[in-house]
This record gives sequence, structure tokens and C-alpha cells, in this order.
Amino acid sequence: MTSVMTKRLPANIDAIAPDGSDVRILLGLKGGGFAHFELAPGQTSVAVAHRTVEEIWFFLTGRGEMWRELEGIEEIVPVEHGVCITIPVGAKFQFRNFGDTPLAAVAVTMPPWPGPGEAYQVEGKWEATVQPGAG
Repeated sequence: MTSVMTKRLPANIDAIAPDGSDVRILLGLKGGGFAHFELAPGQTSVAVAHRTVEEIWFFLTGRGEMWRELEGIEEIVPVEHGVCITIPVGAKFQFRNFGDTPLAAVAVTMPPWPGPGEAYQVEGKWEATVQPGAG
């Protein structure tokens, strides 16, 4: 039996994501995990893809763009508060912050994030301005 859980957004980051964004781990269950991602103003992430997980992101603050490419189809979409996007398994993606506040999103990862080696760097649309984390 799974117990019910409650957690407040941590004040400090838990990790640097493989794409270079700051990560605050929230909660998870056997089918997925939930985290908060943040990219500082003026920054561009490292382009990555995932080996086994898919994600759904919901943007909370900031203004920027998300580039995604899957099976030869690519797009760049504006992201800001209220925008929700999917990142299927194997999709290449990269995002950047145009605003003067952090670009922040919450995301569910299905299945839960397995650990280092899940994300791998790919050629992106823009030059990254942050350093990748181990994931």
C-alpha cells in the first residue's frame, strides 16, 4: 500500500538537471515523479533527449521558447505561465529564457526518473549558456 504524502517546494535546489536547469524534487509514486525546474533569466539549456522516460511540463513563470524534435519533425513554441507541453521518449529538446524572471515549470516524469545516464546530450537549436548536471 502506498502512503499519502505532502511536500512543500524546497527553498534550495536538489540537483542540476542534465539540461543545466535547477531541479527541486517534489513527490513521486510508482508510475511517475514530479519536479520543479527553473532556468535563470537570459539562459539557454543544454539540448538533451531521454532514453526511457516521457514528461509533461507546465510552465509557472517566465517567458521563453522550447525547441523539440522527434522523428524528423521539429518545432519551436513560446512558453510562459499557463503553457503545457509534452516531451515523448526520444524527443530532443532545449529551452531558453527571454524574460527578466526565472523560467519555471513543474513536470511529471513517467516512469520515475531512473538516475544518471537517462538523459543524453544532442545537437540543439541554440548555443547552451549553462553547464549540464549529472541528472
